[in-house]
Amino acid sequence: MPRKVEDFSVGDGPSLDALVRRMEGAGGFSSQQLVRGVDLLAQMLRDPDLTLFLSFPADVVATGTRGLLRELIAGGYVDAVITTCGTIDHDLARTDRAYHHGEWELDDAALRRQGKYRLGNLVIPEANYGPVVERRVSRLLERRWKTGQRSISARELVWELGKDLGKKHGAASLCRAALEQQVPFIVPGLLDGAVGSQLWFFWQRHKEFRLDLFSDEAALSDLVFGARRAGALMLGGGISKHHTIWWSQFRGGLDAAVYVTTAVEWDGSLSGARTREAISWGKVKPKAGHVTIAGDVTVVLPVLLGAALERLR
Repeated sequence: MPRKVEDFSVGDGPSLDALVRRMEGAGGFSSQQLVRGVDLLAQMLRDPDLTLFLSFPADVVATGTRGLLRELIAGGYVDAVITTCGTIDHDLARTDRAYHHGEWELDDAALRRQGKYRLGNLVIPEANYGPVVERRVSRLLERRWKTGQRSISARELVWELGKDLGKKHGAASLCRAALEQQVPFIVPGLLDGAVGSQLWFFWQRHKEFRLDLFSDEAALSDLVFGARRAGALMLGGGISKHHTIWWSQFRGGLDAAVYVTTAVEWDGSLSGARTREAISWGKVKPKAGHVTIAGDVTVVLPVLLGAALERLR
């Protein structure tokens, strides 16, 4: 029997979970994707036998959404993070310096003259980004070299940086949270960012230096094949999303998947591909619970995660 569309109200100040439950009855467009997403995420978070992968690109780390990502890592909710080099860049930069609110319509030529970068509607002073990251990474690599270490993997680099930041100074850092929870960061595009540039410059001076990305893949392989069940919370697309579902196909696909994206599927892009398309590739199981939520991660994730955690409590 068809369900009746019901109106809903927020006049009584409902909790996030209550709000999402009312959306289920109210119906309508993307709200139903969010309702399904909360259901699935809550199931994944409460399943002790499910290995949960969290993937996201770097841009959201430049926003306050970093706090939600840290909550997932520090709370022990995820077993691995798959992300981009810029995530480490922004995490280190924001740990030491401030990013500022701006506007989409700012004069970019004027910002360039002022020594400022624009990231969407955020403004980042040049001095608060590259130099901060480069100094910290360069010092870390030099210290390791002097102790005889000639290679480093992405997850080792992230944990070492977390150690370098310290417990107090790194309290808001993803790198520090990953170290404390021993959550591996898999960064398949490690050279694509300020951290990657420092790795390159360091190699110019120390030709014996090596990136051990294969050991990261081995760690990821162990997680994938050791999982009784596997699930993924994928925020945004690109290499982070692809690496997550690519590895999942080797175990027959994900058992559960929640994907948040603003990309359209009509151009055939990986970022726009819905979770249903991944079934044809064997990256999501045909009987898996899966949903694609169309929306901005900075809007969707606070409600998605807040409601799911509230439901767990």
